[in-house]
Amino acid sequence: MSEAEKNLRLTKTTCDAVRTTGARFTIWDPELKGFGLRVSATGVKTFVIRYRVGGGRTGVERMHTIGRFGPLTADKARGRAKLALADVAGGGDPQGGRAAARAEMTVAELCDLYLLEGCGTLKPLTVYNDRGRIERHIKPLLGRKRLTQLDRAEVEKFLGAVAAGKTATTEKTKKRGKAVVTGGQGAATRAVALLSSILSFAVSRKLRSDNPAIGVKKFKARKSERFLSPAEIGRLGAALEAMEAQGVHPYGLAIIRLLALTGARRDEIAGLMWSEVDFERGALRLDDSKTGQKVLNLSPGAAAILAGVSQVAGTPYVFPAGKIRAKGDTKGQRSGGEVGAGYYKGVAKVWNHARKSAGLEGVRLHDLRHTFASFGAGGGFGLPVIGALLGHRNSATTARYAHLADDPLRKANDWIGGQIGEALATRSAN
Repeated sequence: MSEAEKNLRLTKTTCDAVRTTGARFTIWDPELKGFGLRVSATGVKTFVIRYRVGGGRTGVERMHTIGRFGPLTADKARGRAKLALADVAGGGDPQGGRAAARAEMTVAELCDLYLLEGCGTLKPLTVYNDRGRIERHIKPLLGRKRLTQLDRAEVEKFLGAVAAGKTATTEKTKKRGKAVVTGGQGAATRAVALLSSILSFAVSRKLRSDNPAIGVKKFKARKSERFLSPAEIGRLGAALEAMEAQGVHPYGLAIIRLLALTGARRDEIAGLMWSEVDFERGALRLDDSKTGQKVLNLSPGAAAILAGVSQVAGTPYVFPAGKIRAKGDTKGQRSGGEVGAGYYKGVAKVWNHARKSAGLEGVRLHDLRHTFASFGAGGGFGLPVIGALLGHRNSATTARYAHLADDPLRKANDWIGGQIGEALATRSAN
């Protein structure tokens, strides 16, 4: 863009005509000094004013946002800019005033701003969980406090209150659903970790100069890992077969079997799309998972399950929401919405039925992933191989299964000891 083009009277016509160059730039209005249109690298257009605080050329230059073009017309922006610049001429500081007002922002207002502008790179499920912790823990205990009032002592007090169950409640979520909030040390640790992220966001926006949650000693997380034994897996398989004969929803049964056979996370299978299934190479090429894009290999058993699932027209999902026919069902069953409304979300209900039938009370669906890893470690496969199969990016994540690799070491020890024992016995006989 030429220098002449960067000095145009800002009207609806000129603002509409501006196109992004791939880099941020500003067009300054030649008639109203200090009034401009800032264009981001992605094409977002925002009216701004530029001014100095402290007098003359030695003053501190500041940029103040008037509003975004589109919701705000060029004429209205010009009017607001004139008022703001007149305030500057009289010794005012619009940007400084805004910073002062933001310093009086409440924690609840900061949380709302974080959810609106600070979660762009997070997974939808993460945002959903964060919103729940904000509404059920952070806002009830800290929401009314001003940012300037929040210090380390308040954060430590918040940690203790959540751990003690001060936010425990039962609330209605859907027509027939409810959320039971119990608090506890685990909930407290996760709530403070989220609060720290929110305060780091505040620091990045210059709403605070520090993050008082950093350095607060949290409760040690207790790893909840349950590994199913071969006998328990056998009982689970028998329970799934019995449920299949009873006409239980086939998608739920297929998803559980695939989770056991692949070690995948629940939503990686429940939300699987046909475009991600590569039968030719026997793999799932996931476009988006907790750790980004990854490839999961399919065993013959897992591939056979997927091959037995019929594709439904009008949806990209392998297990879509909507009406389907289950074995022995003449009326059809619902999986939570019409076809095209998303993917099947009833696997938790099917899993609860299956684990009770198999006598696996307390076993989580995610424990099938741990079981997959435990069989790999017990079979003598190295941790790097197991990590690759599970899609771990950090080797420390896989290291939790290191103790399970003792089994092949024990076998080796027993074999070597047996060989030496036989040799010693032979010598003694001679």
